[in-house]
Amino acid sequence: MDEEYDVIVLGTGLKECILSGLLSVDGLKVLHMDRNDYYGGDSTSLNLNQLWKRFRGEDKPPAHLGSSKDYNVDMVPKFMMANGTLVRTLIHTDVTKYLSFKAVDGSYVFSKGKIHKVPATDMEALKSPLMGLFEKRRARNFFIYVQDYNEADPKTHQGLDLTTMTTRELIAKYGLSDDTVDFIGHALALHRDDHYLNEPAIDTVKRMKLYAESLARFQGGSPYIYPLYGLGELPQGFARLSAVYGGTYMLNKPDCKVEFDMEGKVCGVTSEGETAKCKKVVCDPSYLPNKVRKIGKVARAIAIMSHPIASTNDSHSVQIILPQKQLGRKSDMYVFCCSYTHNVAPKGKFIAFVSTEAETDNPQSELKPGIDLLGQVDELFFDIYDRYEPVNEPSLDNCFVSTSYDATTHFETTVTDVLNMYTLITGKAVDLSVDLSAASAAEEY
Repeated sequence: MDEEYDVIVLGTGLKECILSGLLSVDGLKVLHMDRNDYYGGDSTSLNLNQLWKRFRGEDKPPAHLGSSKDYNVDMVPKFMMANGTLVRTLIHTDVTKYLSFKAVDGSYVFSKGKIHKVPATDMEALKSPLMGLFEKRRARNFFIYVQDYNEADPKTHQGLDLTTMTTRELIAKYGLSDDTVDFIGHALALHRDDHYLNEPAIDTVKRMKLYAESLARFQGGSPYIYPLYGLGELPQGFARLSAVYGGTYMLNKPDCKVEFDMEGKVCGVTSEGETAKCKKVVCDPSYLPNKVRKIGKVARAIAIMSHPIASTNDSHSVQIILPQKQLGRKSDMYVFCCSYTHNVAPKGKFIAFVSTEAETDNPQSELKPGIDLLGQVDELFFDIYDRYEPVNEPSLDNCFVSTSYDATTHFETTVTDVLNMYTLITGKAVDLSVDLSAASAAEEY
């Protein structure tokens, strides 16, 4: 182990694995270590026995739940936007050859106490029960504007400069009601709060276009895709990729201690009495606790069920977003469900997650609106964890620390953090102009 590396990556969480893959493909010499004896860190997948041990402390789950090895329960469950940045990043590194994706059946939003399919096009807006007749027409006009909008073609801008006009001003032009704005902002553009209303409209329009293009790609009921066997496949795919490019992975390395020189710059990592030298360290917050600060808490419920969620058209995989306003909260709530059709549970079983940013001292009770949508559950577990972000200055210490995973059930925020870190580490941007058909395995099922 006493060699010198360009970068040492600590932790095999999804963010660290993507960065390790990107840096290896760039030709850097990478050593990747984890204190655990399994891949994934905080974003690991557990089988039923592991899930039981973690949340119940006993070793034996009841027999009626089926075989332990048929379960792959993600601790940070997130879907991928079919044309989104994560899929582009996966294709850029060629890690897609180790994965099989399958489209997600449904994308829904909670409005006025009911679950509705998220309308993504002008035609769907006309059919949606979310809006009355006149509102449908206004929404349709807005959707047509967004669909036709092309940043490079001023004729499609209709005299509006979306880089200076706020989202609130653009929406006011079309006279949309608050409820319509709510589902557009939170379920289509995937904003986590309402700050976006006062920011340039170009970002929201681009997000809406990404949703519609992703939806059109697989002709399914949602814009999302998800790997067969769950997200635990991703870190392992990246480990294989890194090995192809000469990277080294070491699991089960206890007490990884980051070493610094006299100037406070990182110079290596020590584990079990051996030190590997390096120029830079990439890690999750748990490896450098004195360089991060707590920024919040995620509350998540994990349910094992024997049926799909009601009002989702019997979807075997689905996302439901509960916008903050509908619940009188400051942050959105997310419901994520997948099942045996994605090989994450035995036949006939469904895994559902309800997650949100905790706002009180009783996070479990905050999850009630989401849990109520699930109906009868076989088992229910609660997971509550703190979120951290880095406070160090990487240009001074060469430590690049990722931010903890948030409550969202899609990857857009996660991959933004990864790409920003990549640019900080290398001084360049990832080339994401890729052939999206390279991740089209989902269509074969």
